[in-house]
Amino acid sequence: MLKGTVFNIQRFTIHDGPGIRTEVFLKGCTMHCKWCSNPESISPLREVSVRKTKCIGKELCGLCDSACENSGIIREEHGFTVAVNREKCIRCFSCARACPSNALKVWGDVMSVEEVMDEILADRELMERSGGGATFSGGEALLQVDFLEELLKQCRAKNIHTCVESALNVPRENVERIIPYTDMFIFDIKEMDSEKHKSFCGCGNERVLENAGVIAKSGVPYIVRIPFVPKHNGTEENILAIRNFILAKLKNPPMQIQILRFRELGEEKYETLGVPYPMKNNGFDKDEMEKTIRKMAEVMAASGLNAVAGTTTPIKK
Repeated sequence: MLKGTVFNIQRFTIHDGPGIRTEVFLKGCTMHCKWCSNPESISPLREVSVRKTKCIGKELCGLCDSACENSGIIREEHGFTVAVNREKCIRCFSCARACPSNALKVWGDVMSVEEVMDEILADRELMERSGGGATFSGGEALLQVDFLEELLKQCRAKNIHTCVESALNVPRENVERIIPYTDMFIFDIKEMDSEKHKSFCGCGNERVLENAGVIAKSGVPYIVRIPFVPKHNGTEENILAIRNFILAKLKNPPMQIQILRFRELGEEKYETLGVPYPMKNNGFDKDEMEKTIRKMAEVMAASGLNAVAGTTTPIKK
């Protein structure tokens, strides 16, 4: 039985594809973007997070420490759990199962294709009435390509519209495998300068641009998203370079280009995973960012591209 690692399933989503959708988030990513708001999505492995404010303390509880199969990894301050020693953690997750206050949470559930499909089919009637479907995101959904391909095939067999959201930093063959079963793609182009891309995201952009061309050539409808992050990739020069790439290199134009404003989200999640927040005290002018994003959307539109600021514009199949 084919299984994958899922870190979240959201129902009734409306921004990642047409209509009302069920969105399945697969764990693991090939990028480490500094502005990522979902750090729990990066590791392909299941992991425990520590929400300190939920801990009721050792005096009343202490079950996490006593349940741990590798004693001594729970770190306490003033009798309250504040962290785990991740180098010693064997990922048994006994601590999280024992925690009565949900202060310890496990990110990642191992699920079968059938279990995920049951979640998707629960809202089939609503999907059909709204023109919706299922969206597969991450992390990087294409990192679990065997699992993803089978889910897409199952959806196709049941006439459920599918959308795959990806950063495209994966082998070309992964993309080519799922094209026949995918109704729409949403992918990012973050930065045209490969060295800057490596600095911001931990990898160059060569695979991203190659796979963008593969998708455009396939004829499958697609949307390009550009995260606009001040002091990083959020420059007029970069946005114009992306526009030029789309016009010159992508055979079929995208349904839409969405320029997304940076939002300072996820800091608390980083803390619960014991990871420093890379964008702390970034300091930028939000009004200026909004003005620049709208200006760039207008410039792209003047080039004949359907460009918008944000994801609120309705998306048609």
